[in-house]
Amino acid sequence: MAPPIVNATIQSAVLAATSNLLAQALSAYKNEVSLVIDWVPVFQFIVYAIISTPPNFMWQDLLESSFPAYHMSPTKAAVASAAANDEKALEEEEREDQLVEPKLNVANTLAKTVLDQTLGAFGNTYLFSLYIHSVQAAMDRPLGTPLSTPDTSAAYLASLFLGLAGAQRARYGTVDWDAVVKTSQAEFWSIIKAGWRLWPAVSIINFAFVKSIEGRNLVGGLAGVAWGIYMSLRAAS
Repeated sequence: MAPPIVNATIQSAVLAATSNLLAQALSAYKNEVSLVIDWVPVFQFIVYAIISTPPNFMWQDLLESSFPAYHMSPTKAAVASAAANDEKALEEEEREDQLVEPKLNVANTLAKTVLDQTLGAFGNTYLFSLYIHSVQAAMDRPLGTPLSTPDTSAAYLASLFLGLAGAQRARYGTVDWDAVVKTSQAEFWSIIKAGWRLWPAVSIINFAFVKSIEGRNLVGGLAGVAWGIYMSLRAAS
């Protein structure tokens, strides 16, 4: 059985591909043109998911270990029995494992949400912008507009890995990194503000109701499909 972090990465990669394909379909519908799938941005989003999921998984694990969502608290029955000095009832509750129960730690939940939506969001947003603008520049293709068939983009991707003769390669050495950084900085706050309309609610639901890191990754991934559509459309513009 694969480790949870591996399962989370595979899951995120699938959801990233799904969100980009949905974005392409939505864009085609909006512009009233036939859908022609471009596999290059799908590939780019999958790669980013593979790169970013492990550190984000560890970030969520760090938040949970630093600020546990639940603490053990006496049950109402145990409090009532203790107040009445009813030792027999307390012994019975102890035998039935009803003396204490997990209780949501509101302060920890708020602390994790704030950290996730500031430090976590800032890092993820800036790194995604740097990645997408640099990889788009490195994989610039003279495909013309529009793409004629999905085979055009699939052939380009194949050329990157199979070394086909005469194929144009991804060229990171030609990327204008100053321009990439300036673009990433310019769009930073607009993306952050857009994200704050979605992700704080997702974080609170995750931290308050989902106990496992794997489960939180799934919830975040499902919400991320909608976010991925937004980011895909933004990256394509």
